Amino acid sequence: MSASSLVSGSVRPQFAAVRDAFEYNFRKRGEVGASLCVYLEGERVVDLWGGVADKETGEPWKADTLGVMFSATKGLAATCLLMLHDRGQLDYDATVASYWPEFAQAGKQDITVRQMLNHTAGVVGVERPISLVDLEDIGVVAKALEVQKPLWEPGSRQGYHGVTYGLFVAVLFRKITGISIGTFLRDEVAKPLEADVFLGLPASEDGRVATTYPQGKRGLLKNILPRLFLSRGTEGKVYRSVVFDKTSFTGAAFRNPADLGARGVQNFNRTRVRRQELAWANAMGSARGLARVYQALVNGGLDGVQLVRPEQIDLLVERDSFAEEDSVLKRPMGFSYGFVKEDPGVFGPELSAFGHPGAGGALGWADPVRRLSIAYIPNAMDFHIRSPRTISICDAIYASLGE
Repeated sequence: MSASSLVSGSVRPQFAAVRDAFEYNFRKRGEVGASLCVYLEGERVVDLWGGVADKETGEPWKADTLGVMFSATKGLAATCLLMLHDRGQLDYDATVASYWPEFAQAGKQDITVRQMLNHTAGVVGVERPISLVDLEDIGVVAKALEVQKPLWEPGSRQGYHGVTYGLFVAVLFRKITGISIGTFLRDEVAKPLEADVFLGLPASEDGRVATTYPQGKRGLLKNILPRLFLSRGTEGKVYRSVVFDKTSFTGAAFRNPADLGARGVQNFNRTRVRRQELAWANAMGSARGLARVYQALVNGGLDGVQLVRPEQIDLLVERDSFAEEDSVLKRPMGFSYGFVKEDPGVFGPELSAFGHPGAGGALGWADPVRRLSIAYIPNAMDFHIRSPRTISICDAIYASLGE
């Protein structure tokens, strides 16, 4: 069966090359199932889906199939916090302790919200083991963060707070609003926009969820182990830091909770995990839904729904932090109030663009100059820090725009 017969949906004629790139991922890059949606100036110009949501049953990926976003979740979390800032409920430059007094323990009294969101605070991991049961108790999560010492002088370096970002956001959000961030996302973002995005999946949506597929034994032997032992590139550095260096910042960032780390990816297929609100990793949605959220941000609203005033987006145009080698991900990285700021050429040519990628290749991305939003949701995990599947699609999108 050809890749084109596996793919459904539509593209504007100008974006025909985007469909070609999407199909190529199935034909040559091992894509299992995925959806892709692009908005431009308030109009949906690419809407594609294809492959299978479940290999065992052969269930096809549909227009409304939901997939795990992994760290693209962080972009939705940052959106919710930006909305609080727009409403005057959150000051990025305030200390975390001004909202959450117990956070001031262990040398964290001067850490600001901005430092936590921009991955410079040093609370890059938690030493206290956290289980799936613990994650269901916000009090346990809060206590683990409260007693944790920063692993570097806050503000002195940047290192991706891969898990603690989400743990922190979940507690802070409840401290400020009295409700969970997943509830806010549902009521203040998803429902008004009619966007399929969830943090804490309701049982009513279980039938739409795609199965997530880790690399497996073949991928381990072909892709991961050679990089672990032989590669001098980014992936090799990161893998070795996690596996061999028990004192590394990379290991600290990703080793806990173990049930949801590299060896626990299959747990994201468990109903129990889907119900949780893991603000760093387990948002679920369709590409249509995620693209609608980012389009509402950079278009000044969408279909009459405005998430934040347009001037709030000005905060995100410039990098608020940057490192030529992030202390955790070992590559150039920038951040602005919880959103990733990539170097031009990764997801597009525009330095002002923002969003968040996720493991496996998931992406939510926004270009405020072109009023462009991109969302890509696959279910086959990738071993790259930045997936070539995703980058190739972004390249095709910008090529279609004449870039």
